Amino acid sequence: MRLKGKNIILGITGSIAAYKAAMLLRLFIKEGAEVQVVITPAGKEFITPVTLSALSDKPVISEFFGANDGTWNSHVDLGLWADVMVIAPATASTMGKMANGIADNMLITTYLSAKCPVMVAPAMDLDMFAHPSTQRNISILKEYGNIIVEPGEGELASGLTGKGRMEEPEKILESVIQQLGVKKKLLNKSYLVTAGPTFEKIDPVRFIGNYSSGKMGYAIAEELAEQGAEVTLVSGPVSVSTQKAGVTVVPVESAEEMYKASVEHFKSVDGAIMCAAVADFTPAKKETEKTKRGKENWQIELQPTKDIAAELGKLKTNKQLLVGFALETNNELANAEGKLLKKNLDFIVLNSLKDKGAGFGVDTNKITIIEKGNKQTDFELKDKAEVAKDIVAKIIELNN
Repeated sequence: MRLKGKNIILGITGSIAAYKAAMLLRLFIKEGAEVQVVITPAGKEFITPVTLSALSDKPVISEFFGANDGTWNSHVDLGLWADVMVIAPATASTMGKMANGIADNMLITTYLSAKCPVMVAPAMDLDMFAHPSTQRNISILKEYGNIIVEPGEGELASGLTGKGRMEEPEKILESVIQQLGVKKKLLNKSYLVTAGPTFEKIDPVRFIGNYSSGKMGYAIAEELAEQGAEVTLVSGPVSVSTQKAGVTVVPVESAEEMYKASVEHFKSVDGAIMCAAVADFTPAKKETEKTKRGKENWQIELQPTKDIAAELGKLKTNKQLLVGFALETNNELANAEGKLLKKNLDFIVLNSLKDKGAGFGVDTNKITIIEKGNKQTDFELKDKAEVAKDIVAKIIELNN
């Protein structure tokens, strides 16, 4: 719970993106924060205070006086209470009022009284965001010390690309955590992570692959980012995705493509975690047309693919960390220890298909971390997100 003990004012304005504010509120609560929602009258047209009150376990503030008993809602006290104020979504109208001190609702008066950092997540039509008046107001807010959470991109009416869409709640959460200085143990570090299977083409419609879902690699990438690292995630074809701030996905398909991407990015990172299930063999000849069914057997010659982890082991400097994975079906420890030494790894993560609930296509995993000197640590069956934390904890340990 990275926001435990933190007080957050969540300001919500009249935007269609207000539904995202409920998601953001839930994330704040999940991380241990105490959240007071302040909503504009227009905001209530898009999301009900009842929903927000149920999520925050606090009455939602909208007016200067309480609706039932006439209680005065002190914007000054709120401004002193908060560790950070987050206005998400922030409409063009609200940002204009903030920039020019037009205190005609509870949200703006609270903003003007706030003694804490203020973060603003714009949300509007892309052409509105690009308008000079909106850009002027954003510049004024920045001059006042407000932190603008840059919006996402979309297509303008002119057909060009522009910004305006409110940033995703997960990324706003990460920005808040960073602003509040919650300690992360891998700040200023960068890592390469490989994930998922590779598909080796036989012909235009067929391939050789495996059952890897990519879930383990994606969980490791997200946990590294959680600890402050910048992550390059070289991913084979998977159905999972990530919106985690700090994770850049590089999609690849074949073992050769993964090899090239991994070698290219390894030069500039502090370490690599080779979690992908890379095909060991690829067809020597890839047919250019679909092969039709016949009466005779189809003989396909396979040739070995390049060993990516071994290649990175050769390139590794004494300032880099290299982690491998071993999925074994027999002689598990001996095979894993052999790979550890042969590929110049700092440690290797062993999975066994003999362990129920581990391996491909499931949400859990059971691992053993093996280090040089025959040091091994066994872990119980866990959700892959929790397994990722164990692996990253070992990376942090070796990083210190």
